Amino acid sequence: VARIGRLSTKGSVLLLCDMQEKFRPNIFQFTNMVSNAARLLQSPKGLGPTVPELGAWDLTAHAKTKFTMMIEPVEKELKALGDPKICTTFDLLEKGMEVHIVADAVSSRSQTDRLFALSRLRQSGAFLTTTEAVLLQHVQDAKHPNFREIQKLLVQPSPDTALLAFFSSL
Repeated sequence: VARIGRLSTKGSVLLLCDMQEKFRPNIFQFTNMVSNAARLLQSPKGLGPTVPELGAWDLTAHAKTKFTMMIEPVEKELKALGDPKICTTFDLLEKGMEVHIVADAVSSRSQTDRLFALSRLRQSGAFLTTTEAVLLQHVQDAKHPNFREIQKLLVQPSPDTALLAFFSSL
């Protein structure tokens, strides 16, 4: 079976990491990245610590000190969800999971680090996608019962997070 990177709501989990207030001044394109992440949270369920714009007060936040999302509480939650096979990053890739990185909803302290990280993730087998693509792939059809809700999220285009430099270098 070919891995083509198609998303669906069945078996998908959205993980958000390091969206704390203290990172705001140091993360490149933080405001636009958070805006895109907030759009995703308005559709599927997710996990993550919050900044106010996310509107994720009812989600479970997990304290972590490791540079990985695969900490024990997250692994337990994934098992409780039936061990989904679609998530994010290196630890998950190593576990054989299909990984989708929402490129316009992630960043780093510098654009250089961000672009190299996205490149490395892509080389390692992760699929790069966008906020709008995730929202549309989850409904897949205008006949989907949640299509109108998703359509409202897409009235305005996603904020620009300066990714054109990444794709022009490929």
